[in-house]
Amino acid sequence: MILVITGTGTEVGKTIVTAALAAVAAARGERVAVLKPAQTGVVDGEPGDVATVQRLVPGTTGRELARYPEPLAPATAARRAGTAPVTPQDAADAAAKLASDHDLVLVEGAGGLLVRMTDDATLADVAALLAAPVLVVAAAGLGTLNSTELTVEALRARGLTCPGIVVGAWPAEPDLAARCNLGDLPVTSGVPLLGALPDGAGALDPARFAAVARHSLAPELGGGWQTPDL
Repeated sequence: MILVITGTGTEVGKTIVTAALAAVAAARGERVAVLKPAQTGVVDGEPGDVATVQRLVPGTTGRELARYPEPLAPATAARRAGTAPVTPQDAADAAAKLASDHDLVLVEGAGGLLVRMTDDATLADVAALLAAPVLVVAAAGLGTLNSTELTVEALRARGLTCPGIVVGAWPAEPDLAARCNLGDLPVTSGVPLLGALPDGAGALDPARFAAVARHSLAPELGGGWQTPDL
């Protein structure tokens, strides 16, 4: 299976959700691979998002197709670096190859769904080439309803399947907006809420992270999370 992971924007917890998905699949004995088509804002020799997943879920296969040092949209970062961008076909071919000998391939985008990979293509084009579902990672607090609904609406407009939403960083002390959003997100977006990873989960050791992942993802994603009473 291939699953594409996108966010409603940057810094919403895509990589930690990707790691959580890898952790619950690995606990089932599945062979898991993570593909990052374009890593931005990281120079050679520095750990990127793939390394974060592999640190949290040892044994995960990781592949990064390109990296660009400036923290910009991949198309812009590639142009400024004087290198070729990663095309949707490049990403789709790499994902399909990984799927030939893995049970689950997780394709993590950069930023949001419509951030440009090339001047005229986005992560949505990768998902379309793969005919893969797209999981949306959302923020917890104020403003997330609009950005999440827009992302899901963009997926629907392109005929892409969205199995649901995961909150990427649930605060230890959620405010009123965050608490209300747990109930409002599935209503406004029209897709289910499938989990919430606690803020700071990326700092855990692999064993503890695996336990947190299992409790933070809904049964549809292999975990045991249930929407709390509001």
